[in-house]
Amino acid sequence: MNMLKNQVETILPTEWGNFRMIAYSANEGEWMPHLVFVHEKTNFETPIPVRIHSECITGDIFHSTKCECGKQLHQSLDYFQENGGVLLYLRQEGRNIGIINKMKAYNLQKNGKNTVEANLALGLPADGRNFEDAVQILQDLKIKSIYLLTNNPEKIAAFEQSCIQLIDRIPIQIKATVHNQNYLETKKTFFNHFLEL
Repeated sequence: MNMLKNQVETILPTEWGNFRMIAYSANEGEWMPHLVFVHEKTNFETPIPVRIHSECITGDIFHSTKCECGKQLHQSLDYFQENGGVLLYLRQEGRNIGIINKMKAYNLQKNGKNTVEANLALGLPADGRNFEDAVQILQDLKIKSIYLLTNNPEKIAAFEQSCIQLIDRIPIQIKATVHNQNYLETKKTFFNHFLEL
């Protein structure tokens, strides 16, 4: 496991309030560090709301309707605006297959494959992410107990053997659309995400 370090931090004003923005990587020359956003309302004396969000260029930036990633991100930021909290933005594009392979998978999906089948057809894992870096970053921030904004049981499992106490899960429910219904159904049936469809 790479030992991640706080390389630099700054204050980032946003429409959701001010965040302390921190770049974490093993070395300062890393062009794509994990990014952490600590909302100004965050109370480190109590369990902290945390969102672990894997990068999704298409959803987060360009508001693709093929997934609900961007909507999950914004719902989390809305929550932090009211309650404080920490966003961990992990550089794991496309379940950690990268944007080029993600686009190839999109093309396979046009021919009827779901997201898992498309990844496997490309010789890639269904989900290549891991959340050890997230645990390491939270430990470096001296966070001892959290509420996790997630529907993903794998993120919950990441804390079972850690020294960080997971108090509870805060669900993020996004209404399905004609474009992402199949994607969300795959999340629920294959990955056992906690979704109401």
